[in-house]
Amino acid sequence: MAEALAQIAPVEGLGMITIRADLSRAAEAIAEAAGLSVPDMTRIATDGSRALGWMSPDELLLILPVAERDDAITVLTDALAGEHALVADVSDARMVFDVTGPHADDVIGKLMPVDLANLPPDGLRRSRAAQTAAALWRIPGGFRLIGFRSTADYLRLILENAAIPGSQLAPR
Repeated sequence: MAEALAQIAPVEGLGMITIRADLSRAAEAIAEAAGLSVPDMTRIATDGSRALGWMSPDELLLILPVAERDDAITVLTDALAGEHALVADVSDARMVFDVTGPHADDVIGKLMPVDLANLPPDGLRRSRAAQTAAALWRIPGGFRLIGFRSTADYLRLILENAAIPGSQLAPR
């Protein structure tokens, strides 16, 4: 059997916090509390261990080591006191996969209608991986993909199938 086009690996040990707020008012407080600059629309800011992604005009997703999650929730909640805001732990609701290797873009291209050639290094795209909602961004050697935990088995299966050389999966 031919070698897979890319390696598909679940990523464990991450905490994920949704931050909903008026970003034009709260960006400075969020940036200070998260330890990362608030990214522009369709972008992600990262320092290696933490990432802060733009999810919608009033929503950010902070991804960090699970050991830092509870403290980050407290710091963010305190920073946004007085704002109409929500800070929520969504760690158990999401699943993360890394798709790495020299043909990782081919694997993603079979599943998602995303123009990977024009995805900037700090770009974040929300789309669909086959029939499930997902977001992705570049990491060294490939991509990080996040989806709902309720569809994690399906997401893993379609990623693994797309990594089979010659598979004909195509985005819908």
